[in-house]
Amino acid sequence: MRILVISDSHGDPYAVKQAVDEQPTAKILFYLGDGEHDLSLIEGRQNIYIHKVKGNCDYGSTLPSYVVDEVDGVRIYATHGYVERVKYGKTLLRQYAADNKATIALYGHTHVADTTYDDGIWLVNPGSIRMGEYAVIDITPKGIMPILLKLK
Repeated sequence: MRILVISDSHGDPYAVKQAVDEQPTAKILFYLGDGEHDLSLIEGRQNIYIHKVKGNCDYGSTLPSYVVDEVDGVRIYATHGYVERVKYGKTLLRQYAADNKATIALYGHTHVADTTYDDGIWLVNPGSIRMGEYAVIDITPKGIMPILLKLK
C-alpha cells in the first residue's frame, strides 16, 4: 500500500494536485495542515481517501489536530505538529505516537523534510508542498519504507 503525505501548502492548491497526480498508485493521502482549502482541486476523487488535520495557520478550522488510522495493520498518528511543539524537538510527537500505539508518526509545521526511526516509530515530515516537497510511505509485507520526494 502506498500512502501520500503532504503538508504546508499555504495557498498552493496546484502543488497539492501535482503531487496527487504524480502518485497515482497512492490510495490514501494524509494532509497535515496549513492550507486546508488547498485540497479543493482533489476532493471528490474516487481513487484516494483523504485524511486531514488542521495546522496552526488554518484559522477557524473545525478539523481535528490529529488523526489515528490503521493501514495494512500499521497504526499511523498524523498531526500538523504545533500541538506537539515539533519546532523544539520530537519528544512529544514520539510520546503521543507511542501513547496511540502508532508505528508511524506524520507531522509538518517545520517545513523541513525528514525521516527518523526512533525506538520502533518512524517519524516522517514531508516538508512543504509549497516548496515542492512531499513524501510517500510504502507499507509492504517486508516492512515500512518512507521516501522523501520533490515535485517533477
